[in-house]
Amino acid sequence: MKFILITTAILALGCSKNKPITDKPEVIMEQQKNIDPIYQFKVKDITGSDFNLADLKGKKVLIVNTASKCGLTPQFEELEKLYQQYKDQNFVIIGFPTNDFMSQDPGTNEEIAEFCKLNYGVTFPMMSKIEVKGDAMEPLYQYLTQKSKNGLGDFVVEWNFQKFLINEEGKLANVIGPKVSPTDSEITNWIEGK
Repeated sequence: MKFILITTAILALGCSKNKPITDKPEVIMEQQKNIDPIYQFKVKDITGSDFNLADLKGKKVLIVNTASKCGLTPQFEELEKLYQQYKDQNFVIIGFPTNDFMSQDPGTNEEIAEFCKLNYGVTFPMMSKIEVKGDAMEPLYQYLTQKSKNGLGDFVVEWNFQKFLINEEGKLANVIGPKVSPTDSEITNWIEGK
């Protein structure tokens, strides 16, 4: 049993399914030339109201799938810090709770909203709980993970707190792994245009 647990842990830590983006910006622009932006999607916010992604035109967006009972849950604090630092610079974070990974967010939307606010002071927009993998995957996440729809690449949502970076044109710019801190220089440099 101990061997199985150790082997599983090593495999989980060492196997990233997503390749880093290495194409030059001009190559990416060409690949995404005929790709529709994320503005085509409407989702439900955590209260059940419509949230139109077209309202985000001209902003950089970090989309993140979240969970309240995950070892990475403290990233909520870093996400909120990032949001507060850059929200007045055409930047927004959108959180999508999911119960897809080891049932780490079993609560209702109301419970999730209360947890995020009370424990981490979350003020960035949180959406209704969705599925980010499998047959019932949310259409937005199909877009984020399928090259035929995003023009950048095929990606797997590896775990809670995977980050998808969307540029000002509404197109996928990069995918950042779950374990990478939201305040990592790879993300802050992107927001700042460095």
